Amino acid sequence: MPPGDIAPVILVSLLALVTGAVLIFRGPVGRAMARRIEGTTGDAPELEGRLQEIESRLQAAETERNELLERVEFAERMLLTAREQPKELPR
Repeated sequence: MPPGDIAPVILVSLLALVTGAVLIFRGPVGRAMARRIEGTTGDAPELEGRLQEIESRLQAAETERNELLERVEFAERMLLTAREQPKELPR
């Protein structure tokens, strides 16, 4: 190949690049991009159920946390009261 004849190299490179792009965009990456462009998430119904389950667990954990905080505050108040008012020992 003469040194100035670069056209076949460019043609082969371009062909390889286009083939690679087609393979990538026809796969899962291309489908994900298409869903993103369409504005749909493609979530399955089981994912919606799973999300609701996680939200209910989070709510239960938050309720339990609030109850524990109340108990800790109560215990702190009781300890403070006990320190401020020492009991006299019986004689």
